Amino acid sequence: MTKNSKLNVLRIDSSARIDDSQSRHYTDEAVAALRERYDHVDVVQRDIAVGLPFVDQDWVGATFTPEHQRTDAQRAALSESDTLVEELERADLVIIGLPMYNFGVPATLKAWMDLVARAGRTFRYTDTGPEGLISGTRAWLVVASGGVPINAPVDFATPHLTQFLNFLGIDDVSVIPVAQLNVDPQTAQDKAQSAIHALT
Repeated sequence: MTKNSKLNVLRIDSSARIDDSQSRHYTDEAVAALRERYDHVDVVQRDIAVGLPFVDQDWVGATFTPEHQRTDAQRAALSESDTLVEELERADLVIIGLPMYNFGVPATLKAWMDLVARAGRTFRYTDTGPEGLISGTRAWLVVASGGVPINAPVDFATPHLTQFLNFLGIDDVSVIPVAQLNVDPQTAQDKAQSAIHALT
């Protein structure tokens, strides 16, 4: 992308904390840095902390029904998923605020992952294995933790989300670390700022 190009950004915040959230603060910072770098940044902001529906039997049945055969009820069951997938498909860059909860991803973020994983839409099965269908998209993960180092043996959040995005075809994934905030907050914040500067 050139300096004057338009950038479509999907920003996803998943922290249960609205005030004083470090992941939200640095997704803010990342978007602000992009606005300084590019002439036009179109941001779709999706705050999933308010909750998302979980995948259920009706949803699964609807996804495995050919689109032209779906009932009105099945279309309704997929409506939120369709919206989330469309947001992902339009994005050049996805910025995800990922607070580490109990060594993993927040439940609302896992719900988002389940809702956008659509066979035949965001990935497909082939003779050589699954193939991601979201191409040309990058992702930045703003990973915040209290005491766990990123990619430590007990960090199940960062590799999980990275693998999931790779599965969908998003293989350019960068991490903005805001790690071990309860151990050394200043170092964590300095590293986050440096990562944002390097990426933009």
